[in-house]
Amino acid sequence: MDPSLTRRHLFLSILFPFALGYYLSYLARVVNAVLAPDLVAELSLGADTLGLLTASYFFTFAAAQLPLGILLDRYSPRRIESLLLLVAAAGALLFALGDSAWDLIIGRGLIGLGVSACLMAAFKTFTLWFKPEKLPLLNGIILASGGVGAITATAPVQAALSLTDWRGVFLLLAGLLLLSSVIIFVLVPDHTEERPQETLREQLRGIGTIFRDRFFWMIAPLTMLSQSSFISIQSLWAGPWLQDIGGLERTAMADTLLLVAAAMVAGFLAMGTLAERLARIGVRPILLSAAGMLTFQCIQLLIILGPAAAWLSPVWIGFGFFGTTGIVQYAVLSQHYPRHLAGRVNTAMNLLVFVSIFVLQYAIGAIINLWPQVGPGQYPAVAYQMAFGFALMLQAGAFSWFVREYRRGRAVTR
Repeated sequence: MDPSLTRRHLFLSILFPFALGYYLSYLARVVNAVLAPDLVAELSLGADTLGLLTASYFFTFAAAQLPLGILLDRYSPRRIESLLLLVAAAGALLFALGDSAWDLIIGRGLIGLGVSACLMAAFKTFTLWFKPEKLPLLNGIILASGGVGAITATAPVQAALSLTDWRGVFLLLAGLLLLSSVIIFVLVPDHTEERPQETLREQLRGIGTIFRDRFFWMIAPLTMLSQSSFISIQSLWAGPWLQDIGGLERTAMADTLLLVAAAMVAGFLAMGTLAERLARIGVRPILLSAAGMLTFQCIQLLIILGPAAAWLSPVWIGFGFFGTTGIVQYAVLSQHYPRHLAGRVNTAMNLLVFVSIFVLQYAIGAIINLWPQVGPGQYPAVAYQMAFGFALMLQAGAFSWFVREYRRGRAVTR
């Protein structure tokens, strides 16, 4: 840690502002899992349109990543994030006031663009102020704040619907995003370290170096597909599955999603702490993450097979806990590459993750929509089995690739 920061300053000036931003980012990301029945009822949406609407967040989020990496390595992370959060606030306002599916698609796309820096700006700032060995733990803390956002998007949002409607939820979100922008701009310090004076061409060449590196491509497919499957299902399709297949009423569904989100918080904190401690005895974080992602695949198989009612909550809690393990690879990448590339390497990984989320979230909806509804807005078990099975098949292939590349030793690991 930089000696100029006391523990109090650390919390108030760096962790709290970025944690608030990422909290709101994740709240906006997953809130549609609870609000989906209201959106479907008011706008008469099919599963494919609902998937596209929710996935538009991920499309604009992904599109911002490479330019964002250049900006974060060149300019102040706090200025970039505070500016983009204003865009997110405008998107939430449009979503709240929209009267058509396209109004909501555009509004959600603006939200995705606006929160695209929330995590990456934090990661970049951490690389400036802290030692590399501290990054897994710090990344885990900031990610846990996103988990708290996911918790808020479940039972608390469901409870809020007794006081307002989905439009009121997004009006409140717009105000909070505006507040977060101001807090980050005012409180977060700019690091005084001199950065390499790279031209735009040199920065673009740095991105090319990352995308040509075997180490990056050893990690990328498995991390990309594990995270995209987790977020695609958690942020939308978990809610409909719990109602259609799990047989839960809406309140019980929201309560189960809350448990999933709480498990995600625990997973982020546990994996960050465990990665740091195991590294001290020579266990590489890359192996911890890979083992966790394999466990995550096994849990998805249980969901596809249809857990017994008594095991419904434990299996989905495991889904939330082990779904976080892929995120450890971001710290692996930050430790492997020079610090001046930190913004670009993390956003390069994020680009792949969020492009695949956009595609996969829509694809799951399209696959489910191939089967006729068995009730208003309800689909049969085989529809979910085929859709979730498609996501699992992709992850299994990526895990095989990772094992092969790691054993061949084609990249230097740390």
